[in-house]
Amino acid sequence: MADICSTCALPIEICVCEDIAREQQEIRVRIEKRRYGKLMTVLEGLDSDIDIPDLLKALKTKCATGGTYKDGAIELQGNHTRKVKIILGDMGFPVGDA
Repeated sequence: MADICSTCALPIEICVCEDIAREQQEIRVRIEKRRYGKLMTVLEGLDSDIDIPDLLKALKTKCATGGTYKDGAIELQGNHTRKVKIILGDMGFPVGDA
């Protein structure tokens, strides 16, 4: 017997909860200047329905940079705003400017 999603009541294999959560949120991408003039790309507006560790890993891999999830935002080292917006758009996220 297949596991059933508690939110959409579909089998886990065809669950659409994460796809719906992606379409309903607006992620803001901005740059912060940190100590010693270092730049950080900050993604805000992430919902808890999204698998954040997988999203963070994909962004770090495709941008070839380090990063973390802290205080409800993903932080990537360096200025990667253009690349992040393209990657998020390809993954089905609507992206807005901060």
